[in-house]
Amino acid sequence: MNATHEIQTLIDTYRQAVIAKDVEKIMALYAEDIVSYDAVKALQFRGKAAYRAHWLECMEMCQGPHTFDFDHTNIVADEHIAFAHWLAHCGGTNDKGETQACWMRVTACYRREAGQWRIVHEHWSAPFDMMSGTALFNLEP
Repeated sequence: MNATHEIQTLIDTYRQAVIAKDVEKIMALYAEDIVSYDAVKALQFRGKAAYRAHWLECMEMCQGPHTFDFDHTNIVADEHIAFAHWLAHCGGTNDKGETQACWMRVTACYRREAGQWRIVHEHWSAPFDMMSGTALFNLEP
């Protein structure tokens, strides 16, 4: 299996773990020194413990089924380091049963550690209108 295929498999595993709300499976994919620029709550998260706490909080916010679909995925990989970027349609179901989702931009960086790929950096973002400071959650690819 080549590195690009291995990263695609990791991305698929990540997506399935999030849909299943399996925080332990999600966290198993991260390196200990993960640095995440998530789109929610903080400027950055450093280390697995901080990011795990954030993931747990995110799962509590979305009580119903998750929406977590990826499109326009691009992967560049060699044997030791890789990065990928894609558009993610993500969200969840609120307490009224309504699905609330938007398109986000994602970039992830990976490092092979002891033969296993781990996510070492993630960056999730939404474009915003500079005049109003409002995130543009209604954009579509």
